[in-house]
Amino acid sequence: MKHAQAPAQEELVRRAAELVPLLQANALATEDGRLLTPDSLDALRDSGVFRMRVPARYGGYESDARTMVRVATELGRGDGSTSWTASVWWITSWMAAMFPDEVQDEVFDSPDTRLCGTLSPTGMAVRQNGGAVLNGKWGFMSGARHSQWQVIVAVTPTADGGHEPIMALVPLSDLQIVDDWFTSGLRGTGSITTIAQDVFIPEERILSMGAILHEQYASKLNTDSAIYRNPLLPVASASSVGTVVGMAKGAWDAFFRRLPERHITYTAYTSQKDAPLTHFQVAEAALLIDEAEFHALRLAGQVDEKSGTEWSAEERARARADMGAVCDLAKRAVDLLTTASGGSSIYSDVPMQRIQRDMQAVNLHALMHPDTNRELYGRILCGMPPNTFYI
Repeated sequence: MKHAQAPAQEELVRRAAELVPLLQANALATEDGRLLTPDSLDALRDSGVFRMRVPARYGGYESDARTMVRVATELGRGDGSTSWTASVWWITSWMAAMFPDEVQDEVFDSPDTRLCGTLSPTGMAVRQNGGAVLNGKWGFMSGARHSQWQVIVAVTPTADGGHEPIMALVPLSDLQIVDDWFTSGLRGTGSITTIAQDVFIPEERILSMGAILHEQYASKLNTDSAIYRNPLLPVASASSVGTVVGMAKGAWDAFFRRLPERHITYTAYTSQKDAPLTHFQVAEAALLIDEAEFHALRLAGQVDEKSGTEWSAEERARARADMGAVCDLAKRAVDLLTTASGGSSIYSDVPMQRIQRDMQAVNLHALMHPDTNRELYGRILCGMPPNTFYI
């Protein structure tokens, strides 16, 4: 184990920005292959992206939320699927740091260890001496083919006949993989399904999900680290939003690369940039992207500044509302730029159509869905209790 000298935020953002041309060049192959390309994976590793939420004692950087947002924004400019997968690895690395320190020693045998995971409790873990036997099926496992571990959420029977949710760590080698990721958006994330059949999980690799959702973590060595003293859902939200902002900025870049040579068919405009309609469209898109970035950075700032302090229900709900606002605003910007891109933008080698499909997929994600998050925030603002544990 060794403490790495973590690169400064500006250095990590610079490295991510330097990856944009490579990720853009690989975007079509990433989508067609339905997973990250080997050279994109190597570039992410070499730039330190995998280490950003890994504990420092294992060579990680323990990057704050603002750094995650800014790095993911650059990666998202290059390719949404690549950035999304990186953000999932950040979330699951953070979740693994909640486990007992001896478990972390096993998981983080390399600072570039990658974990996939989901918060959906679609498995059953039956307790037995020394642990539990797991059976279940988990979909939407972004990055699973390039991961070594999976963060599992399942339920376990209780003595009173009920069920209690748990979180566990399982090696990918103990799980079956079903290649079922045939989708219209975020195809390059490789978010396949994993299956557990009578997989034994040692007790030390099992935590109460209820305890996790109340910030009762099992690690002792991480208790003094700022990034590991926040609630799970705000952390996951802050980990995700930079990718969304980045995709909107990627659409902006793609639009302006084509603008000088594009004319508007069946009109007198030989250059699209001369049309007043275009002026209105790009102005509106620019403001929408600015607003999305505001909400992303406000969310990240809240996570960084509240480290180790109590979060109110309103603050927790606003974290999810900010995430939903980022998704909504960024999607509106991308839809507007797509509308302004004309019929030629539907060709598969034009990035705009891919970015729009990826953005649509993000907005349909259960935890990121703008309307769901607005409803939750409004419910709390009206003085009602939350109707979900995921807050």
